Amino acid sequence: MFILFIVAIVAAALLLFRLILIRRELGRITKQLRCYNSGETGKKIDVSLFDRRLEALASEINRQSHLIVEANAQRTQIENELRQAIANISHDIRTPLTSIFGYIQLLEAESITPDEKLQYVTIVKNRTKRLQSLLNDFFELSVIESLDYPLRPDKIELTNLVSDILFGFYDSFNEREITPEIRLPDENVHLYADESAIRRVVENLLANTIKHAAGHVQIWLEPKPETVDLIIVNDAQKLVGSDVHLLFNRFYTADRTRSSQGSGLGLSIAKSLMNKMNGSLTAKLDGEKLTMTCNWKR
Repeated sequence: MFILFIVAIVAAALLLFRLILIRRELGRITKQLRCYNSGETGKKIDVSLFDRRLEALASEINRQSHLIVEANAQRTQIENELRQAIANISHDIRTPLTSIFGYIQLLEAESITPDEKLQYVTIVKNRTKRLQSLLNDFFELSVIESLDYPLRPDKIELTNLVSDILFGFYDSFNEREITPEIRLPDENVHLYADESAIRRVVENLLANTIKHAAGHVQIWLEPKPETVDLIIVNDAQKLVGSDVHLLFNRFYTADRTRSSQGSGLGLSIAKSLMNKMNGSLTAKLDGEKLTMTCNWKR
């Protein structure tokens, strides 16, 4: 009986000692977390006492801290992109507006000839169309990136669709004296997706290719067991490797100037549409060859 009493006392003492250690360790964890939250240190929480529950707690706190850091970094990136976007929007809208206003002032002059008047009216009309196209692209991108953007997936014949789109760009390629090498599968590749979204993606990619390509262009549709790839390869002499990941950013232009021929939103719209369709749009630069790859799940 006495031995049992001694054992109970020893067990109680060990338990009390264990509780004291756990309490001390909790205080230590609290202090580490306070220092981390106040910015005094960026060190993650560590546990000196072997206890699975305390280690699990510290691990979850560290995981939550990591998620907060990632969220803050993403928020900062979005804020920077938003500021850049606002600056670019202001520039891209102000440029044609300034030009339109200038030519309107010239039209008001009494000394202009009929030929000059016709020339100025044509310029104003073109600048107005440019501004309208720009605003339409802004609106389209904002609609596409909204959470409730509707997709209407249906079974489509992708080979026929791509062939039809390419035929529509025949004159544009011909004007640039580009004869693309086109490879389409003999069989019709079927895909369950939104036809209008796919058409918009392919049209934007082809328009970008025609605008910037120099030399040989390759376009092929490659069916795989579980996916389908549309691949476009063209020369991109103005592009450098570090710029490739920026291609799908809003308003990016490879020559670092604000192009008067487009808003810089075409590839961004295509990327957003591919994401909406659970597909992917990627770019890779090999030497001076730029490869754009659209990937759809079958």
